[in-house]
Amino acid sequence: MTMRLFINGEERSAAVHPLTPLVDVIRDELLLTGTKSVCREGFCGACTVHIDGVPTMSCLLPVIAAEGKAVTTIEGVGGPGNMNAVQHALEEHDVVQCGMCFPGMVMSMTAYMERRPAAPRADIKAAMSGNICRCTGYERIIDALLSIAAKEDTTA
Repeated sequence: MTMRLFINGEERSAAVHPLTPLVDVIRDELLLTGTKSVCREGFCGACTVHIDGVPTMSCLLPVIAAEGKAVTTIEGVGGPGNMNAVQHALEEHDVVQCGMCFPGMVMSMTAYMERRPAAPRADIKAAMSGNICRCTGYERIIDALLSIAAKEDTTA
């Protein structure tokens, strides 16, 4: 069956079974490999994408559920030379390690920080609970995210 998807602002199509996990369509059919498939159980958060602006674990979502909705992957929120605030903060604080969890972390935290850019440390920590990182300590990630609000305060 041909599925029509709106990925990163573009209409794309893929001939796949409607119950194929969205992450497989994104990676294998559309060749957007920034979204990672790690646990395939909705536990680690590495496959997080935005569906109509809401962070969603794409390993648990059949592609049919995304048809006709706006899907944003890590490639759609920014990249080298065009990073969003979360990506810039993580790079500036030299937090990124192996890179497996960070696309999902960026997707989750981008949505969260857009809603609550001045969130306190405890709230940011709670918001990160759906993203597992094995390489680095979460405190440096939280420090990087806290710097977003601090920068906004100095530019206001």
